[in-house]
Amino acid sequence: MESTATKRSKQRERIFQVLRSTRTHPTAEWIYDQVRSQMPRISLGTVYRNLHILTRQKRIQELDFGEGTRRYDAFTIEHYHFVCERCGTVSDLEIEPMQDLNARVDPSIPGVVRSHRLDFFGVCSNCLQSQ
Repeated sequence: MESTATKRSKQRERIFQVLRSTRTHPTAEWIYDQVRSQMPRISLGTVYRNLHILTRQKRIQELDFGEGTRRYDAFTIEHYHFVCERCGTVSDLEIEPMQDLNARVDPSIPGVVRSHRLDFFGVCSNCLQSQ
């Protein structure tokens, strides 16, 4: 018998499709609004549960940029982000991840570094133009 986490569900697949259709790093509430337009009976709790399952399955990433809200990303290949401190927009950076960074940090860690996450914070061009 399959567990809830491994069993496919229409709701989970729809949530995943919505998340894959955007590169905006949305919140659970945004995803809920999008899915609800096609599945009106879905609850916000169901969206959260399925986001948690998709994260555990490593099909998506859960991101916390210190703003009090978690965001989600279906682009799971290692990449960096830029976060606008004014409008909160999160953008993927089109730069190659620094693989040597793991090796440089490894000697100072009491263990083994397997990956890293690097986020950049500043003001986006849209916010700079609106000043």
